[in-house]
Amino acid sequence: MSTSTNLLSKAYPLGSRLTDDGRLEIGGCDALELARKYKTPAYIVVEDDIRARAQAFRAAFAKYTGPTGSFDVVFASKAFGATAVFKLLADENLGCDVASAGELMMALRAGFKPDRIYMHGNAKTRSEIERAVKHKVGHIVVDNMQDLERLEQAVPVGVRQRILIRVAPGVSPDTHPSISTGGPNTKFGFNLRDAAPKAIDVARKSTKLQLEGLHFHIGSQIMETSPFRTALEAIVNLGNFPVISVGGGLGVVYTTDDEPPSIDNYVRDKVQAVRDVFGADTRIIEEPGRALVANAGVTLYTVESVKHNVDTWVAVDGGMSDNLRPMLYQAKYEAQIADRFGGGTLCHVTGKHCESGDVLVRGADLADPKPGDILVTPTTGAYGQAMSNTYNGHCRPPVVFVQNGKDRVVVRREEIDDLFSRDIESDYQ
Repeated sequence: MSTSTNLLSKAYPLGSRLTDDGRLEIGGCDALELARKYKTPAYIVVEDDIRARAQAFRAAFAKYTGPTGSFDVVFASKAFGATAVFKLLADENLGCDVASAGELMMALRAGFKPDRIYMHGNAKTRSEIERAVKHKVGHIVVDNMQDLERLEQAVPVGVRQRILIRVAPGVSPDTHPSISTGGPNTKFGFNLRDAAPKAIDVARKSTKLQLEGLHFHIGSQIMETSPFRTALEAIVNLGNFPVISVGGGLGVVYTTDDEPPSIDNYVRDKVQAVRDVFGADTRIIEEPGRALVANAGVTLYTVESVKHNVDTWVAVDGGMSDNLRPMLYQAKYEAQIADRFGGGTLCHVTGKHCESGDVLVRGADLADPKPGDILVTPTTGAYGQAMSNTYNGHCRPPVVFVQNGKDRVVVRREEIDDLFSRDIESDYQ
């Protein structure tokens, strides 16, 4: 194996390597061959990577909660809204966190048992609540008083719907404000001062609701575990509950600057914090999303043009339609030429959309990029496909699973005709 393998960062899927001639191999498949076969842009996902992380979460919770411990690991499905990914994680015996009717139906279609589904959302519609009740969703996470009112109307007489109350602990971890969700002025959950106690009282008096515990989620891409203990200490005065959902939030490696804790250490710290604050008998719910799927995925692009306008601009055949995160909150990514890892040309990797802000990677260091090169960005398994769109009339990429040298499409490439699928055609004939 070439010494160039040292250039392969921790951002790439488990088992990735550079061959002796310097070509990227993921899931046992040659990246250039995948680009040739499926065209670009394309989301490539290593199945075994996702499975390994799911198993690591479950093993760590089993280890630290002990033989009598009670826990559930729940996939935060907003991170990767593809039915095949739902099914993979259902097969790994995870639960599922959904935040819309669409995610709920994908979870059910993929094989998640209804009683392992948690329904979230800060603005659930009446129809979404009715659908969740109809399908006997295990838990509904109540975010506001309107949720409680609508549940009272939707739950049949004689049925008890299990709920968690989402609270805002007033904790803002060190992450981007757009993905910090537990601060004092967040749009999510009840404030601790008066709203949460009132919601708890209303829920406890209901004959249709079974209040099991509290839920909080303080944010995503978190690199230290101390804020979770702070959040638990903030909510403990609301009472003793048998179930505490500590959300998700474990950060992942996007660039060499990122150093998240291991899954084992992250789980250890969260379990110990729950035990210290709420007691050893508390059932713990964990909701990983990004930490399950982000590093399992890469996106392949074709370089279309290279120009120098003060800086060097390397334009690819995708952009903000397949990875919106850099434009939403300046998320940072790596990039490499898939058969020529290394540097030499400082540049900006830009998309093809009609926005100056359509820049995927600023300050990339690529090895003499040329039109026709295949470019790869790692860590796109979370929120790339989930946030994909058809801006400028661009079609969304396929999702390709790879494993042990074999590849298969699990979401086909969108075609131009798909863009017309919702038109009322009588006006155009």
